[in-house]
Order: sequence, then C-alpha cells, then structure tokens
Amino acid sequence: MAGGGQVVLRTLSQQGWVRGSGAAVLSRLQDAAVVRPGFLSAAEEETLSRELEPELRRRRYEYDHWDAAIHGFRETEKSRWSEASRAILRRVQAAAFGPGQTLLSSVHVLDLEPQGYIKPHVDSIKFCGSTIAGLSLLSPSVMRLVHTQEPGEWLELLLEPGSLYILRGSARYDFSHEILRDEESFFGECRIPRGRRISVICRSLPEGMGPGEPGQLPPAC
Repeated sequence: MAGGGQVVLRTLSQQGWVRGSGAAVLSRLQDAAVVRPGFLSAAEEETLSRELEPELRRRRYEYDHWDAAIHGFRETEKSRWSEASRAILRRVQAAAFGPGQTLLSSVHVLDLEPQGYIKPHVDSIKFCGSTIAGLSLLSPSVMRLVHTQEPGEWLELLLEPGSLYILRGSARYDFSHEILRDEESFFGECRIPRGRRISVICRSLPEGMGPGEPGQLPPAC
C-alpha cells in the first residue's frame, strides 16, 4: 500500500475502481484521474488485441528502457488501424479529450510481460500534452499515483481489461504514476494477479509540436 492514513474508496457502478489516501486527494483528482470500467466490449477488446498481436510478436521484450522506467516490455507507435479499431479510438477521443485538444497522430502501444512493470515516473511535457488516455487489454493491473512533494498523498486505480483510464493536468505533472509488479499487485486487501498486459495510449499534442512530428516514445502507462 502506498502512503498511510485512512483509505477512502470511491465506488462506481457498485464496484471500487479508485482508492486514495484521503477525501482531499480524491476530490482534487476526481476529474484528473478517471477510470471508466467496461469501456470496451469483449468483442472490441478482441478486435484490438488481434490487430496488435502480429506486430508485437515481431518484437522482443526489453529490460532496459531508455530512462529505466519500464522493465519487461515491448512497445511501438501505430498510426494505421482497421476501421473497427479507428471507431474505438474515436470513442476514446470523445470520452477523454476536449474539443480544443489535438492528438498525436500515432498511438503508443505498450506490452508488459506477466512479470513486467512500470516504475514511478512523471511524464515529460516534451512527449505529450496535458492529457493521456489508455485502454487496458488482457490482464488487470493496479496503477499507483503518488504526489511528488507529499508522498503521503496517493491514489490507486484498478484497471481491468476493457477499461479506459484518463490522466489530466495535476495527475500527470504533480504525481508520479506506475504499474505495480505482480508481487505488489494489490488493490486494498484484494490481490490483483498480473498477467500479460497491453495498453493502447492516446496522447494530446505537446505544446509547440506539430501533429505529424515524430517523438521519442514516452514512458507512459
């Protein structure tokens, strides 16, 4: 468990998806760290997984990310999608991004092996703008956010397969975020066994970058 103090659980649709160190941090991040469980149908999740699998299979899992943020991963950026997948990504854009936000033209795809994990990090403003939105495929996982100046302030998100998470503003720049490794993967008292996890991440445009400009892959979750 991150931090200390009383744990507060926010319930959505009678299930707990977001928990935190106190009411203040839950209130502060209620619109900045959002989980939408069941965003994808089983068929939509299968559509994305089937489309990504051939490209991912050609890559090897890596263990030394360029900034040491990720262990046991393979990743790519993808800009060409089937019409069925494009329809899903349009729904992500409508759900997570404002009308004035432009998205990077390529979508970041991150594949974590069962023992892979993402270390605590704060996203660089050089690689993406104020909003990221990620679809979780294949395996449940727990994302933990911890305030960079006040480590007693924390939030945890339960990311089940088919869910959409959204991080905006303060959740991205004032808090680190990570995906817990399997042996640490608990949501409260509930064990969340980790398997292979794929995340499909849409990002708003960094300030000053054109939508077609390439950038180094960010350590996003």
